Amino acid sequence: MNERNDDPKKLTNFQQLNRYLGSAVNAVEVSILVFCVASLGILLITNVFARTFFQSIYFAEEVSKFLVMLTTFTGVSYAVRKARHIRMGAFLDSMPEKMEKVFIIIISLVSAIVMGIMTWFSYKYLINAMNMGHMTPALRVPKWTFYVIIPIGFGLACIQYIRTIIKNFTEKEAWQSPDQQSEYEDEDIGGAQI
Repeated sequence: MNERNDDPKKLTNFQQLNRYLGSAVNAVEVSILVFCVASLGILLITNVFARTFFQSIYFAEEVSKFLVMLTTFTGVSYAVRKARHIRMGAFLDSMPEKMEKVFIIIISLVSAIVMGIMTWFSYKYLINAMNMGHMTPALRVPKWTFYVIIPIGFGLACIQYIRTIIKNFTEKEAWQSPDQQSEYEDEDIGGAQI
């Protein structure tokens, strides 16, 4: 569900900044995800044909690993922002709204701390990889270039959890994420009615 306050004149400067920041991050994340999934599909299908009829593409494995890593760690932030991460939906939906909001804030705070810790340790891992100077066998590029996305992905997820906390402090309703208001999701499951 989108934000209810769509009139830009009624938004505070902080809310406008948050909205523009969210739109910019969304555009970058979606572009990266679409590019990576499309490129991965094209590369792997092309490599299957090349391996069957000619010779395998020598760099396909390395580029595939990089695209999977880029998709995974960009997807972490995207999932948090769209409230598509693992959560206790049934537990939260059964609570009164004020209690639900408190639990969302606590869960977001703990998650932000965990993502912050993961950002720090993945950054240290990246620095260690840079110091080792290993090169990839096929492309002959430094291995650390593949690892750059890891601290960025965790860092963006941490920021999204912090934005969720701020959103819950500044809005009256409970919000599962900066972009997703908390509401009971009654999914329509196909099949015959009994």
